[in-house]
Amino acid sequence: MKRILNLIIVFAVVSFFGACNFGSDHEHAHDGDNGHEHESDEVHDEMHEGAVEPGSSTGNFGEIITPDNALPAHDLPDMLEGKQNIELKLTGEVSSVCQMSGCWMDVDIGDGEIVHVTFEDDEFLMPKDAAGKTAVIEGIAVYEEIPVKMLKHLAEDEGKSQEEIDAITEPKMEYSFVAKGVILQENLY
Repeated sequence: MKRILNLIIVFAVVSFFGACNFGSDHEHAHDGDNGHEHESDEVHDEMHEGAVEPGSSTGNFGEIITPDNALPAHDLPDMLEGKQNIELKLTGEVSSVCQMSGCWMDVDIGDGEIVHVTFEDDEFLMPKDAAGKTAVIEGIAVYEEIPVKMLKHLAEDEGKSQEEIDAITEPKMEYSFVAKGVILQENLY
């Protein structure tokens, strides 16, 4: 049982860091004279080749799920307390989405915190206009430290200014979620 739990944790971490193919290929996309160039949309899209593009701005993405028994996203911190990870279904408002390709989104969990959502096996993407919509997500949640390099990468994907990106100097503890399926609806909150 412990081995299965460890495999689930490894899968979640690998999925999180692999969500934007964060690694050597990705780093080369940032090479430039000043070292601060962001990769082009074309390069970023190539990294998600094979992912299913969203056909609309609402509906089901990834595995087909239902909203039945979805818990409010703001309950996540309490549900994860004392656990390494938890499999569940949440609902909440999307606060931001990757503007390069839709390869991740953040869902508001209250008190200024978010849960960072990536998509199982990087098989599907979110519409870039998902912010402000209500999401139902089903998958595995963890609470983990996110390295500075990844935080800067995510800030770039979100379209933040270079000044905001440069201000990121410390790792951050963050709720992460690997979703196997997502439902996007017009905002219900």
